[in-house]
Amino acid sequence: MPPLAASIFFHAIGATAAACCYVPQKKVKRWSWQSYWLIQAAFCWLLLPILGAFLTVPDFWQVVQTAPREAMVRSFLLGAAYGIGGTAFGVAIRYVGFSITYAAAIGISTVVGTAYAIARGSTTIVNAVANIHAFLGKSGAGWVVAGIAIAIVGVVVCGIAGRWKECDQAQAGAPAPSSRNLLIGLGLCLLAGLLSAVYGISLAEGEPIAQVAKHFAVAHTVLGIDAATFCSNAIYPFSNAGAFLTTAIYCLFLHARHRTLGEIVALPEGGEKASLPLNWAMAILTGCLWYGQFFFYGFGHFYIMKVAGFEQTCWAIHMILLILLGTLIGVCFKEWERCSRRTYVGLTLALALLIAGKLLLDYGNYMGTLSGK
Repeated sequence: MPPLAASIFFHAIGATAAACCYVPQKKVKRWSWQSYWLIQAAFCWLLLPILGAFLTVPDFWQVVQTAPREAMVRSFLLGAAYGIGGTAFGVAIRYVGFSITYAAAIGISTVVGTAYAIARGSTTIVNAVANIHAFLGKSGAGWVVAGIAIAIVGVVVCGIAGRWKECDQAQAGAPAPSSRNLLIGLGLCLLAGLLSAVYGISLAEGEPIAQVAKHFAVAHTVLGIDAATFCSNAIYPFSNAGAFLTTAIYCLFLHARHRTLGEIVALPEGGEKASLPLNWAMAILTGCLWYGQFFFYGFGHFYIMKVAGFEQTCWAIHMILLILLGTLIGVCFKEWERCSRRTYVGLTLALALLIAGKLLLDYGNYMGTLSGK
């Protein structure tokens, strides 16, 4: 399979896992949000990244001892900031649903992530002014600027469509849950989108760790695959552990405030039918799916780096697929039922603008790399 096709294929697998990862939450009964979130976070942000690194990165402990300490610290701290965004993402779903959360948060993440990539260039963010100046002088810079502008418009239209949906469903007599406050939900989407981009930055700052892992992977295979393919897994124990730290602090705070920690081992009394083993299984499945998205993202990144001229489009490819699949899940869960034609047109327009913006970003990045050859 050609490298570009392989990259898109693995991104599609990872994006599918990401789009589905919060669906199991709907099966969790008689658990507070913090119980579910703490268990899934323990798996996706702590246990699985460590286990995955030891299983797929040759001599991982040697990698840890050899890799630059400053790269580990930066990746961990940026990951800690992302943990706040990941929590905001989970809460936003409760307020505005899958479709709005995925479209708005991921759209913002793509724009911010791309802007960071431009500022960082091929050196460091310290040289941001010079890197931005060099970028704007490249062929294709206009396409990227246009892509960012269109993506921002798409996010705004998506928020408008969400407001129309709330009005339509209220008029149709559907009971509006008290938690579905659009203003709060979109604020959480903004925070989640910005800090989702920070996670991408965390991976970029942890790249020296992956390079050390790549050195130790020479002449090794994992399940018959070149071990260098898994080198990104060496970053996740640092970036994800930071995310787990901030998430655990917040969840434990909620447990202490509401006295709900005991429900993790014994369900509270209630009329709703529930199963403790099922709750645990759904939380663990969520964690596995979330970790799966970046396990395969690492594959996609590895292969796209082999394609001259396309390496800057990696984050955009992943985010486009997330938006499309996340919205599809929202439709499948009937979040857009009893809406007017105007609302459906608005949603369609928002998605079209987001996709168009991403494609322009892709094309602009491609043209920009060509200008340097």
